[in-house]
Amino acid sequence: MGPTEQTIFEQFDYWRKALAPLAPLPDAEVTVFVGCGTSYNLALALAARANAVGRPAIAVPGDEWTHRATSYWPRPAKAHVVALSRSGETTETVAAARASRAIGAKVTAITVEPGSSLAKNCDRLVVAETHKAEGIVMTVSASLMVLLTHLLLGDSIGAGVVTAAETALKTLDREIPALIAGRSHVVFLGGGALYGIALEGALKLTEMSQVATQTFHPLEYRHGPISMVESGTLAVLLYGADKVESEAKLARELQELGATVLGIGGPGDVTLTVGVQPALAGLAVLPALQLLGERMAQSRGIDTSAPRHLTKVVKLT
Repeated sequence: MGPTEQTIFEQFDYWRKALAPLAPLPDAEVTVFVGCGTSYNLALALAARANAVGRPAIAVPGDEWTHRATSYWPRPAKAHVVALSRSGETTETVAAARASRAIGAKVTAITVEPGSSLAKNCDRLVVAETHKAEGIVMTVSASLMVLLTHLLLGDSIGAGVVTAAETALKTLDREIPALIAGRSHVVFLGGGALYGIALEGALKLTEMSQVATQTFHPLEYRHGPISMVESGTLAVLLYGADKVESEAKLARELQELGATVLGIGGPGDVTLTVGVQPALAGLAVLPALQLLGERMAQSRGIDTSAPRHLTKVVKLT
């Protein structure tokens, strides 16, 4: 077992350690979730969840918030900024935190590195311990940042959620060989808070295996991109609890066109049930999506401890 696979399967004890109550985020005109790469994908999911619980929120890439904040919110000084970064050293995210504080906005930092630059440039630090074997590909740390933010938003996460995520991971692992055999194109589909999770699943598979991926809101896929579907297509459909019927119709259409469908929370050639409330489905399915990327990479003989062109910390000079 390589280090990436190890961290995926061994992450759940770190989840359990992080399940301590957290004081909620302060009220603000808008909560801005800021991140880069994986952290930005997670920010999209978390902003959607914040809106669902009545907290106005947006997600913005770090550099965009630093230099174009008013393109996203007209009064950036009235924002509360939640900056997500595994390393706490990502150039754009640290710059976004500094720029926010410079105009009077408060910053909450979520990271796994308590001594980082981000930790030193925030008003509140929220941190958790991650797996020491985690390398370039974000696995445990990504899950932990989502878990911590759910706690900040007032969501109740108990041991049952952790167990459900671990069960989903092991269940999908048995199905992956047949799902990925002969696949040359993978599309991830998800709406609402699951759109950011779909983006993250696609990013994991791309950076690990170098297989071409796309991400769309489910019904948007029918408006042009569906022309890509062929027998080598794997469609990973993250069903919204409120859209199962319409998304199941899309799944059947994709199957008729030759795609293999992994239905997460709904029908497909393989159906994966995640036994948690819909608000926590994205968190619970993250490890399974991480493993899908790892297994695809293994099938192609790629070592995910050294993915092509990538480094653990992205710094701009």
